[in-house]
Amino acid sequence: MKKILVVAAILCATAGLSLSAHAGGKELLGAGATFPFPFYSKLFDTYNQEKGVKVNYQAIGSGGGIQQLKAKTVDFGGTDAFMDDKEIAEAGAPILHVPTCLGAVVITYNVPGDPAIKLTPSLIVDIFLGRIEKWNDKRILDVNPGVQLPDMNIATVHRSDGSGTTAIFSDYLAKVSAEWKERVGAGKSLNWPNGLGAKGNPGVAGLVKQVPGSIGYVELIYAVQNKMPYADVKNKSGVFVKPSMKSVSAAAGMAIPDDTRVSIVDTAAKDGYPISGFTWLVFYKEQKYSGRSKEKAADLVTLLGWILHEGQQLAEGLDYAPLPVDAVKKAEFVLKSATYDGAAIVQ
Repeated sequence: MKKILVVAAILCATAGLSLSAHAGGKELLGAGATFPFPFYSKLFDTYNQEKGVKVNYQAIGSGGGIQQLKAKTVDFGGTDAFMDDKEIAEAGAPILHVPTCLGAVVITYNVPGDPAIKLTPSLIVDIFLGRIEKWNDKRILDVNPGVQLPDMNIATVHRSDGSGTTAIFSDYLAKVSAEWKERVGAGKSLNWPNGLGAKGNPGVAGLVKQVPGSIGYVELIYAVQNKMPYADVKNKSGVFVKPSMKSVSAAAGMAIPDDTRVSIVDTAAKDGYPISGFTWLVFYKEQKYSGRSKEKAADLVTLLGWILHEGQQLAEGLDYAPLPVDAVKKAEFVLKSATYDGAAIVQ
């Protein structure tokens, strides 16, 4: 775990470096989401050891990954928020989405004693709107009988960069609150009503850990690695659910569209954690562009196929949920649609 954190810190520190595409050879370049980075770090290291193909992935946030893909300076982007039709149109050519795993966006906090806290959708909305300002607010105490909460100001922490984690979290808030949807909305970047901003999941986790009374949202593994508490959240069925691989998988028990672009927040599943999401690697359907070789295209498609199968075994050990069978099948069809000079890459 310490090794993963060190690697994450190094990549975040170097995220400002210029990215350049590689021509040919056994190296692939990607950039994007920090949400799945601990998984990708292990995934790409294992792939390099087994297949001899180096995958250089920079965790710069989903928004940055999509921009780098559009600029054609990377072979693939990483995003926790699927690209909508408008974003794909702006890219100038069809873009494919291959899901890699599922994760939970957890509500983590810094309260003396690390008490176990339960939160309802309305409490989360009102905390991040700035309407609930104290940890011992009666509404929080009513949901947490017997829990000793201090007379301490609440400081909210959010992502300052374009973030798929923010997209999942705000998508959830917009679904459970008409006021949030109208006032703040959903997306990778928001005009937050209040609070402190930090870059990347590591940045939010670090700031919450530093600021007493703070509360923020991160992917589950970042709270686990930093030994930070996180809340059980009341789902649509009225059940307080702890984020875990099992509850994330339950949230994904729904039909997956053919293009795999789907939101699973605010699940109706009784045992499902309501702030869960897929994360995707995105790439151009037609791989012959900007001087790319056929070998480079084949390397990319082979990597993605490996992730859909052998790579799934690495997810659980890092607190990510592996893909459901239906998602794997749909992703296989997506992968088969990739072309080089009009011809299918996967024969």
